[in-house]
Amino acid sequence: MAGASDTAFSETVHASCVAHAGRAVLIRGASGRGKSALALRLMALGAQLVADDRTELWREGETICARAPDTIRGMIEARFVGILAAEALDRAPVHLVIDLDRSESERLPPNRNTALLGQTLPLLYRVDADHFPASVMQYLAHGRKA
Repeated sequence: MAGASDTAFSETVHASCVAHAGRAVLIRGASGRGKSALALRLMALGAQLVADDRTELWREGETICARAPDTIRGMIEARFVGILAAEALDRAPVHLVIDLDRSESERLPPNRNTALLGQTLPLLYRVDADHFPASVMQYLAHGRKA
């Protein structure tokens, strides 16, 4: 992978990725779970596309970086609309992972983490509520209180 400083720690994952305030969120889940839909909602709130459907990940020191494969860079699927063009970031550091295969059941969930390329990142589960995309944007901009 060109640009990766540690190719021993790299992979391509089935996930979408957008960034806000210099921090990316990796949105993962099975096909049809709404990865692109959540990415589009976040983009409508000011996030920038990194990758849709497939995301290349690699480590630079302790940082997990993300980008789109060349063949799909600048494209995002809008179900029942088509493939849309979008200005995409060349790369972004991942600061948060959302797992759309699991639904959040707790009003104030505990801090959760997930392992990715040997690093630990914060993890959120799917929230089926109107405020979720705005909450993710706030999380990317300012983090979460302990």
